[in-house]
Amino acid sequence: MLKNDYHRLLKRQLLKAGLSETDSPEFAGFIKSVNDAYNSFDKDVYHLENVLELSSKELFALNEELTKNYDNTKSKLEHIVGHIGGVIFETDLEGNFTYLNPAWEKYIGVSVKDTLGRNYKEFIPKKNVEENKKQYNFFNKKKTVFVFKFKKGSHVMWFELKAQLFKNTDNEAYGFIGTITDITNFKEIELALHKASISKDEFLSTMSHEIRTPLNAVTGLSNILLMEDYLPEQVDTLKALKYSSEHLLGLINDLLDFNKIKSGKLDVIEKEFCLTSFLDHIRDQFTLQAVKKDVRFKLVEENDLPESIIGDKLVLSQIIQNLLSNSFKFTEKGCITLSVKNRGILGDRATLRFKVIDTGIGISKNRQETIFESFVQASSETAIKYGGTGLGLSICRRLLRFKNSDLHVVSKLGKGSTFFFTLDFKINSTSEVLTSKNAYLKSSYKPLDINVLVAEDNKMNVLILKKFFSKWSVTFTVVENGEEALKHFEKEVCEFDLVLMDLQMPVVNGYQATKRIRKLADPKKANIPIVALTALAQIDVKEKTELHKMNGFMGKPFEPNKLYTLLEAYSHSS
Repeated sequence: MLKNDYHRLLKRQLLKAGLSETDSPEFAGFIKSVNDAYNSFDKDVYHLENVLELSSKELFALNEELTKNYDNTKSKLEHIVGHIGGVIFETDLEGNFTYLNPAWEKYIGVSVKDTLGRNYKEFIPKKNVEENKKQYNFFNKKKTVFVFKFKKGSHVMWFELKAQLFKNTDNEAYGFIGTITDITNFKEIELALHKASISKDEFLSTMSHEIRTPLNAVTGLSNILLMEDYLPEQVDTLKALKYSSEHLLGLINDLLDFNKIKSGKLDVIEKEFCLTSFLDHIRDQFTLQAVKKDVRFKLVEENDLPESIIGDKLVLSQIIQNLLSNSFKFTEKGCITLSVKNRGILGDRATLRFKVIDTGIGISKNRQETIFESFVQASSETAIKYGGTGLGLSICRRLLRFKNSDLHVVSKLGKGSTFFFTLDFKINSTSEVLTSKNAYLKSSYKPLDINVLVAEDNKMNVLILKKFFSKWSVTFTVVENGEEALKHFEKEVCEFDLVLMDLQMPVVNGYQATKRIRKLADPKKANIPIVALTALAQIDVKEKTELHKMNGFMGKPFEPNKLYTLLEAYSHSS
């Protein structure tokens, strides 16, 4: 017989085999051990089933939570993407759209459904794509940024596109993802600023030309006077007149555009010049002011100053002129001193220290830094009593900082002021430079065998040229505009060796006249040397004159030596 408490599987196996636990005591013990093993296995299985059931419930709950969170996150992302200001897009490697957010329809006016699968180039004006193939073929690059214009009805919009290549899990290029941002407001502001900048430049150019025109006459006439007979006592006055007008012209040429100073982008023009001659000019000019104001003016030179230095003469002149002018303005009695000291030479460079010392009204300690700010003076009383814009010291400091230097002040209210700075200059002891005795004009000129056509509408400039030409025995003809100049080329024979062509003339300007001359059938006439006459800064005309096939340009006012050298180069004189 089998016991009823045996495991069901054990009972089935014993019955099938025809065995009983009564067969022997040893077999009964074995049967009991097997039965215990079956029961233990059932308990383990039951426990495992319970554990699995609990885990399944937990996994189900976790899955439910993750699905809910995913749906919430997806909903939030879709909400954010749907309401974001710019366009978010995906394309394949060919630039065909695979995803777009709703902003696309708002800006472009085409539904997302109708856009997907189409290439981005379909939505950019064909002309723009053809003119900017490299720029618009952004799917050939890993990363790209460009701006394009889109016309929606009568409204012009500007967009900035940024695209980035992305790869799949196998690190293979899959497509592009990017954004398109509406920058219309920024672009309109940029265009307005650009237009304003052009208007400003045109205004400054016009004003510059208008200022230079009378200044040309002053400089030119001072040159003429120095070439003619004058009383011995007039030489200092004439030299001061010439130097002052040339200095003012230099300032206009380089500093009229105040943005260059403000942005620190002044052109560096370093040339060799005679320091002794330079300081002589300064002394001549301010000695006259000292006499008029009944104060003393001294120039002190210390430690063997180099004769010839290379640097920006105009900037140095402007700084010293500003500092001395300030001292003369604020000094009623006593002395004003310009001190120049050689602080040492290292290799081919000399360090010079410049000091302007006065016995004027002085500056209080709490105002000694603010005076370097634009449009600021030592006090409101100073501005009322002495006038001025308050720009001089600010410009000086900006110029010096541009030269890696600085302007310093030591002052005491009522006891005067000392302004000082240092600058490095390259020295060249072997070259010959013009000294103060020969810096103005050549003592004599040989007659020139040349026939010149002058196209110039300013009567004062014509007067100055006539004076020079008569002294040099130059044959010349004057016309007032380009149209009259062209009439001379209509004649069968053109007898001129050179044309001096003003650029800004009525009827036909210098550029237009030159263009028509260069197209003449007669090669001799078409290739006649044409030199532009200009009161504009050189940087403004160099490119244009080259473009119009001119042979060079001559600045106004006319420097006698340069003008003579130019004429001599085209003359038949031996």
